[in-house]
Amino acid sequence: MQKNNVPYGSDVSAGTYACADCGRQYSNQSKSSLPPCPDFTRSTHLINGWNILTGQGDAVQDPYPETTETLAATNQAVVTRPVSKD
Repeated sequence: MQKNNVPYGSDVSAGTYACADCGRQYSNQSKSSLPPCPDFTRSTHLINGWNILTGQGDAVQDPYPETTETLAATNQAVVTRPVSKD
């Protein structure tokens, strides 16, 4: 079953996506990580994800990013991954 939307930082296939908060469209040829919306602001972007318009959406290998943090200084979302304990 395909998801309707994916959070910032998700690995996705090529396709067209619309910001779940403001509707801005974004197209890609294939990304390892879906970026935050270029119009991102903390006050108006509460869902922090993309609606899937075309394409397969989330990659099976990485269905969700580990964590997402917001940098106050740049007002953009950044995906971080926990450090391996190996």
